[in-house]
Amino acid sequence: MSVAVRAARRADAEAIRAIYNAEVEGFNTFDLTPRTLDDQVGWIDAHSGGHPAVVAEAPGGATGAEPTVVGFGSLSPFRERPGYATTVEVSVYAHEAHRNRGVGRALLGELVGLARGYGYHCIIARVVGSNAPSIALHERCGFEQVGVEREVGRKYGRWLDVVELQLML
Repeated sequence: MSVAVRAARRADAEAIRAIYNAEVEGFNTFDLTPRTLDDQVGWIDAHSGGHPAVVAEAPGGATGAEPTVVGFGSLSPFRERPGYATTVEVSVYAHEAHRNRGVGRALLGELVGLARGYGYHCIIARVVGSNAPSIALHERCGFEQVGVEREVGRKYGRWLDVVELQLML
């Protein structure tokens, strides 16, 4: 699938929110409460400058329809203390109907390029241990597993591990 990746805009808030909230129902995020539209707009506003959010759009098709947001991702501060300023955390989400079609790879590739452009030294990905496709995506993009945090989360009565992956830039 061919997608175009671009900076997220406030107008993308509903599409991003729908993709993210579908994950709140599952185990790929540790959030328990779905985001509101205002929450999502605030998130987009917070992900600008050196910690951008991007979206992947699928073409609108032969009918001339507008492109559809099929995924999103972001770079976030890794930790608040100044000594961590050269490290960022990456997050990538693809709409369920568009997984295994290159959306995640396109988003992750764009975010790695942005991180390099901003002069970051290291990118960390933290993926729930049961999400083998996301772990494999990160590894295909050059990330290496550096650890597993055992049972650090609990959701819907299940303990969840987090696999930490790292890419040195």
